[in-house]
Amino acid sequence: MKNVLKIIVIVLVFFFGNKAQSQELQNYLKIAAENNPELQSAYTQFEAALLQSPQVASLPDPTLTVSAFGRMIETRLGAQEARFNLMQMFPWFGTLKAKSQAADLMAEARFQEYLAMRGNLFYEVRKAYAELYELENTIELKVENLEILDSYRELSLSKFRSGSSSMVNVVRVDIKREQAITEIELEAEALESLKKQFNYLLNREPEAPVTIQDTLLINSLETSEVEEIDFDNHPELTRYDREREAYKSRAEVAQKEGLPKLGLGLDYSIISERTDANPSRNGEDAIMPMFSVSLPIFRKKYKAAEKEAELMQTAARQNREARKNKLLGVYEQTRYELNKAKKLLALYDRQINSSNQANSLLVSGFGNNTEDFEEVLRMNQDILMLNTQKLAALKKRFIAQAKLEYLTTKTENYDENK
Repeated sequence: MKNVLKIIVIVLVFFFGNKAQSQELQNYLKIAAENNPELQSAYTQFEAALLQSPQVASLPDPTLTVSAFGRMIETRLGAQEARFNLMQMFPWFGTLKAKSQAADLMAEARFQEYLAMRGNLFYEVRKAYAELYELENTIELKVENLEILDSYRELSLSKFRSGSSSMVNVVRVDIKREQAITEIELEAEALESLKKQFNYLLNREPEAPVTIQDTLLINSLETSEVEEIDFDNHPELTRYDREREAYKSRAEVAQKEGLPKLGLGLDYSIISERTDANPSRNGEDAIMPMFSVSLPIFRKKYKAAEKEAELMQTAARQNREARKNKLLGVYEQTRYELNKAKKLLALYDRQINSSNQANSLLVSGFGNNTEDFEEVLRMNQDILMLNTQKLAALKKRFIAQAKLEYLTTKTENYDENK
């Protein structure tokens, strides 16, 4: 009896100790989105990618050359004391725009990757939440079943004392009770472990309270409403679209970088006055505009860069096709799992109802010495098994609908004001 009281106390702590601090699933999803370090890393990488555009879209730094003459170089107007040369190179028209576009598209690809990771994180949180729900309610069922076994023990003991039943029936109940107590203890430990894993997923302290609602709320789409999923708008596929567009812009950059670069500059010389003569404009500093053109005659690197970009476009397109096929496969499996769970839930409801009626008849028959007590115990175990199977089916249905929510995730555009 002490063991039973211990189990009941443990379960009461699980089910009622945290009710004052109850949090809905949506709150857990919000915590995960804000705290999960892997998701934060994906967003940080996106923010870093945004900083590529101003880097690649800037002009190269101008070049300033200063020459000071140890021995004065004589000119007709006087000796040169110093010379300054300033040169600014300009890439071919449209090169900077193409570079900026490629960087922006690649940043957008990183953002879509973040969205896909966020959707998958939400699925993992929902899945872990459903597993907690199943285990917590399984423990509750077994505690209730333990109370039923206690009542059976009292009944069989009473009949033994009256001489209408064998003591073996009491022993059989004790065996079932010991098994139930051990199972509850083990599952209570497993529940604590799952709660810690759930908190790690949310990047919280492992001992943070986790409260599960009384029922799994089914708010997701039914399969009849998602017969035609537009996977082309899924972030995982949009990511590859943006990558392909980015590599297309890089191919354009490679073409333009193979064209001449133009340079504009200014040459300024400081001239000292001649003392041995006085020519016109004596000692006047010399200013000379300059223009330069690069000669991209070594073509291999430009052709290689262009070919590389074209191959990466092909790779992005192939990755997209492969990922879409996987999403379609997951979708078909998820539809099957959802329909299977719905049918099993309906079956278990019918079986539990019939089994409860049969159990009542068996208990009544045992009390009247018309039924074998072993049949009573067997039917009781069947009812417990059906209830646990119903919980498992409910969990699988919830997980399948969570997966459907991920599969129906739509792409979003980045908003700086978010």
